[in-house]
Amino acid sequence: MACYNIMILSLLTITSTLVIAFESSPLQDFCVADPTTSALVNGLACLDSKLVEANHFFFSGLHLPGNTSNPVGSKVTPVTVGQLPGLNTLGISMARIDFAAWGVVPPHTHPRATEILTVLQGKLFVGFVTSNPKNRLISKILDKGDVFVFPVGLPHFQHNIGTGTAVSVSDLSSQNPGVITVANAVFGSSPAIADDVLVKAFQVDKSIITHLQAQF
Repeated sequence: MACYNIMILSLLTITSTLVIAFESSPLQDFCVADPTTSALVNGLACLDSKLVEANHFFFSGLHLPGNTSNPVGSKVTPVTVGQLPGLNTLGISMARIDFAAWGVVPPHTHPRATEILTVLQGKLFVGFVTSNPKNRLISKILDKGDVFVFPVGLPHFQHNIGTGTAVSVSDLSSQNPGVITVANAVFGSSPAIADDVLVKAFQVDKSIITHLQAQF
């Protein structure tokens, strides 16, 4: 009997963990985000449904090329709950990515979302790295119309390997997927990670760490 109870408790624990691991299903038709409220919830508080209108579910601008005149040669135009309040509680978002020739979206993670990317123009080299201890790189060259999936939380990148511009669109499994760019997080944190920690982690001279921190 004791073993049976332990088994039931274990199953309930696993089930509960799976339920809270991803964004919950809506309990109403919609919950348009209300950015004016000071209420603290896991997500954004709902606007009074009587005040909801079509524009809360509308975004315009993904047809416009992003400005890629920056050091990495890429521009991400997000459509998350921050830009489209009607996405609140729906568990989806998207983004347009523009690439200059040889532009790159540096290695980064989305802590709350899986990403599925479709190439609209150009040729991209994309990939993600699996978790420790193997840290296996899984990569692919994509052409127009190709699709690639980046699993939730894993570091990944996109690189335009063509001589012209490239464009892709990504769909993400969260209204607010979050972005952690690896280099920015490690070398540009505020306050900075102690030099001694980074010297030991990367096994390089302190002067190299100082130089990398200065870039961010």
